[in-house]
Amino acid sequence: MIRQSFRPARPAPTWWNLLKTFGQMLVFWALFLWVFPQWIGMAESSLDSPRLPMRLSGLWASVLLVPASLLGLWSAWAMSVIGQGTPFPTDTARQLVVTGPYRFVRNPMAIAGLTQAFGVGLYLGSWGVLAYVLVGGVVWNTWARPPEECDLEGRFGAPYVRYKSHVRCWIPTLTGYRAEASA
Repeated sequence: MIRQSFRPARPAPTWWNLLKTFGQMLVFWALFLWVFPQWIGMAESSLDSPRLPMRLSGLWASVLLVPASLLGLWSAWAMSVIGQGTPFPTDTARQLVVTGPYRFVRNPMAIAGLTQAFGVGLYLGSWGVLAYVLVGGVVWNTWARPPEECDLEGRFGAPYVRYKSHVRCWIPTLTGYRAEASA
């Protein structure tokens, strides 16, 4: 298992946390939603790989990309404003975030990113990008999530354990978590 170093963000004004978070998001979006899928698409083209047999793939891509991007932005906002940090492990939230999209699912940013990448794969008509999304989900769930959850449990203790027992990792709940009611 890859060992990650988690470090809470230093106290900073909200605008600074938002600026850092959205800067990180732009870099991640550029790499994981543009550069890597383009490389995969170029490799597929050079290998004369078949494209997805979908009509209206641009429409389906938009149907996924727009709400997934909004979910990612909402999650980033919650992490910066409520959590007083960023999603990045070396500058992570100082407060446990169990509101906003985190009320419904534990990892809305991961869901948003994977859904965005799936939308990009549809837009490009690329089987390779869809496989890249699947591998990304497995890698995140296997190597990134466990140390992150261990860090959260170590820093926030019982409130995080309670939250984790009520809110699923991948499948949103319809009712939403309320910390006060669960205590």
